[in-house]
Amino acid sequence: MTSFFNKTSCILGCCLTLSSAAYANGHFDVYDFDDFKLHVYYTADALNDSSFIIEGDNAVVTLEQPLFKVNVKEYDDYLSQLNKPVELRITDYHVGGTANHDIAMLKGMHKFSQEGIYNDMMTNFAKTFGDAIVDMPTGKVTEIDFDTDKKFAGISFAFSHGTKTDFPGADILIGNKIYYSHWAPAKAHANPLQISSINAVTAELKHAQKALNSGAKIFIGGHGKVASQDEVKFKIDYLTKLKEIFDNCATKESFVKEMITVFPDLPGTTELNAVADSLYK
Repeated sequence: MTSFFNKTSCILGCCLTLSSAAYANGHFDVYDFDDFKLHVYYTADALNDSSFIIEGDNAVVTLEQPLFKVNVKEYDDYLSQLNKPVELRITDYHVGGTANHDIAMLKGMHKFSQEGIYNDMMTNFAKTFGDAIVDMPTGKVTEIDFDTDKKFAGISFAFSHGTKTDFPGADILIGNKIYYSHWAPAKAHANPLQISSINAVTAELKHAQKALNSGAKIFIGGHGKVASQDEVKFKIDYLTKLKEIFDNCATKESFVKEMITVFPDLPGTTELNAVADSLYK
């Protein structure tokens, strides 16, 4: 497997050094915060997942490891090149290719991932993607309490509840500089997997404000790209306007039309129709 690194200067609310490593399937971007590094792996898989490595001086923490076998190999190869022990593997929202390694999950998420809607989702993935995805993890699971602060690999991790209308995973403030949530904020129309009802809009709006108030420099998610405070502020303004338009539109057709009028150049209009279906069901 071949890769190459490029170094550039990246401005995301602060000055960071950004390195990139390209592989056959996905690629890594690396953000240097001086006292630790964040490695972001964009899998480019069918689910648009992202995985992470948080690197301290003497050890690393993995977060949301990939699901597809080709990505697992790239991720594991890259991880081995760091030549540091893995102190902890955190599985927050995405059950991935951790094999028989011990993992940490937020309290209640392990049980949730083995039944009901999550089990149905994983079963459907197995039917859809077949041998392309890894087997379910078999390692020992340790649960982490919500609303606790921990230190792993010499880096602080503050765990709080994610959006109430989402899976029972956590938002994580990492090193007081990185804010992780299930979905990275983006300047695009809302995703119907996030917005399943008007209550979900309210929950996401509250969540975005919490993220902005965290003081984080960058914002990451299991889906989407690294974002700045500008994307979080946009999300707050967007959801606030969405609620206002919903309150004043009697039909989903008029809602979609008004949203496109207010946000004429925003990507994701096809997803907007699915959001409207959820809001007006």
